[in-house]
Amino acid sequence: MKLKVKKVSDIQGTIKAPSSKSYSHRAIILASLANGTSNIHDLLLAEDTISSINACKSLGAKITQKNSYLEIIGSSKIHNYSNEYIDLGNSGTSLRILTSVAALSDNEVVLTGDDSLKTRPMKTLIEGIKPLGVKIKSLNINDKVPIAISPGYEGGKTQIEGNISSQFISSILISAPLSKKGVELEVVGEFISKPYVDMTIDIMEKFGVNVLKDNNTFKIKPQNYISSDYVVEGDYSSASYLLATVAILGGKIKINNLFKDSNQGDKVILEILKKMGSKIIVNENNVIIESDGNLNGIDVDLSNAPDLLITVAILGSLAEGKTIITGVKHGRFKETDRIATTSQELKKLQCNVEELEDGLIIEGGIQSGTVNSHKDHRLAMAFSLLGLKHNVTVLDGEAFNVSFPSFIENMKEIGVELELS
Repeated sequence: MKLKVKKVSDIQGTIKAPSSKSYSHRAIILASLANGTSNIHDLLLAEDTISSINACKSLGAKITQKNSYLEIIGSSKIHNYSNEYIDLGNSGTSLRILTSVAALSDNEVVLTGDDSLKTRPMKTLIEGIKPLGVKIKSLNINDKVPIAISPGYEGGKTQIEGNISSQFISSILISAPLSKKGVELEVVGEFISKPYVDMTIDIMEKFGVNVLKDNNTFKIKPQNYISSDYVVEGDYSSASYLLATVAILGGKIKINNLFKDSNQGDKVILEILKKMGSKIIVNENNVIIESDGNLNGIDVDLSNAPDLLITVAILGSLAEGKTIITGVKHGRFKETDRIATTSQELKKLQCNVEELEDGLIIEGGIQSGTVNSHKDHRLAMAFSLLGLKHNVTVLDGEAFNVSFPSFIENMKEIGVELELS
């Protein structure tokens, strides 16, 4: 389907930020591993998080959608009740976290997904959990899904490279308390996206598990997760599109449910927008942005916030001067190679862009045209913002449903009418 801006009015208003996808995934999985009943409030229900819900149901959790929350009756004893492959769709977070969790089952679990998920590299995680007694193999012998995980999670010591995906680290941390011996995990080499690991530890503690950290080494003793009433905070990643809208067109909005003390790495979007010329006010549980629509190019290292790559690239393509984005080599291992696809699609619009190994150099020059999302939700949403100033159509635009199903409705609330046809 095609996504494009249909109508723009005054950019103003107050809106609630969509709930965090990263915290929603973790809350679903931890509640499913906790003994007892957990109630998860303000959960994001999108294609990716529904993949986690369905997988946890297959592994024995009882999950019920109530009027205003998700009720999860979990258990530390896991069993693949479907005895079939568990299809995770396009959800890389579900795949990576549940790979280690599946090793806690008392029978074999096979994880698979769609064509995009089958391209996601898993070797680092596979090699990282084998020393813990985990029997795991790629059925296509290419270190990618489908992956079969057999029972047996002893625990012990292991290492994992920190320069591919923080989700590999989070996967081992989340599963470690339920191993027989506990786990000592050392992250070696460059440690990217640390805030996502901080998020993982934060929510593990809220579900009753203690993690000891000494520099880049984590120690987790055998423990049980405790059921909890948990409220999912707003998502800075999704809110970045609302904030960017104001920065591009000018106007003023207030976004509630964005917390000043959040552990989310994508909170750095506020500093980025400030440097690009917007006025930002950060309160305890909301953010106010005001802009005249004029953007300045900046240099920015996004090593701790790779999901902002495309949003910042779009802002840079509309800015005065040069924008240099670095530190996101790991952006090549997302739903698409986001460095390559962003560069490719910007060039279709005559943008002056240079692809780096770990980022992009952008000098603007945008013209009207048609681009393709490559079925990547962040490409779909970010590129639709170019329609605020140019006639730009995004093919496969419905991909936003993966992480932000209310994207069109939320944009309309602040004055932008999008058309999906």
